[in-house]
Amino acid sequence: MTIAPPPDTILQFTDVSLGYGDFTVLSNISLEARKGQVVALMGGSGSGKTTLLRAATGQITAQRGRVSVFGQDIAGIGSEPLRKLRQRMGVLFQQGALFTDLNVFENVAFPLREHTRISEGQIHERVLEKLDAVGLQAAAHLRISEISGGMARRVALARAIVLEPELILYDEPFAGLDPISLGIAARLIRDLTDKLNCASVLITHDVAESFTIADHVYMVGQGKLIAQGTPAELSASQDPYVRQFLNGEPDGPIAFHYPVSPAYTQWLEQRRGRRP
Repeated sequence: MTIAPPPDTILQFTDVSLGYGDFTVLSNISLEARKGQVVALMGGSGSGKTTLLRAATGQITAQRGRVSVFGQDIAGIGSEPLRKLRQRMGVLFQQGALFTDLNVFENVAFPLREHTRISEGQIHERVLEKLDAVGLQAAAHLRISEISGGMARRVALARAIVLEPELILYDEPFAGLDPISLGIAARLIRDLTDKLNCASVLITHDVAESFTIADHVYMVGQGKLIAQGTPAELSASQDPYVRQFLNGEPDGPIAFHYPVSPAYTQWLEQRRGRRP
């Protein structure tokens, strides 16, 4: 019998396996994010964190298990219902994904123009409010080519929150930020989650800042969910994987090399077959 999730659950993975083609990246993943929660999904590079985000937004379909967003199985809906679900989400992409032919203001205004019918005056007010929150109101007129990489990350953050969505997914939100901007961004994520009573999910490997704002942490590695708990519980854990990751130790169960997949083996055999 399937147990219904609590009514405040926004995102839920139930015994989910994810991958690409014949290669399974993660198996048997169960996690959830509720209203008012900041949830951190942590793990080393190549551990499958971004794959979880792609599944949450319906970019990929689970090999097995159920991915539920706003109470709906994301694999069992059509393109139009999926589009409407996505309008209730905000996403900060790992590379920012800003439009280089638009200035800072128009990049942040884009979701409002696409998904709302509010007036130009309301757009102006909302965009400047969000740019002010990330410290870039006075950069509204600049082109993307005229701002630094760290500033571009903050513009992308403003765009992700401009619709004040119910679920916000942050893919490496602290990458490329200086220490001051990093602390401000972390505080903004926490404050926004509390203000909107939304669910915020951080895909990150930044331990210090994430642990200061997260309510719950899920740690993935070796193709599975390694550990979960509050930041305090994980900080006290003696699990070798958890200790290696939190302490940044070079030796331990976390492998440096990306795992061999059937696709790689096939590619390598083809390459060898071409050699004289």
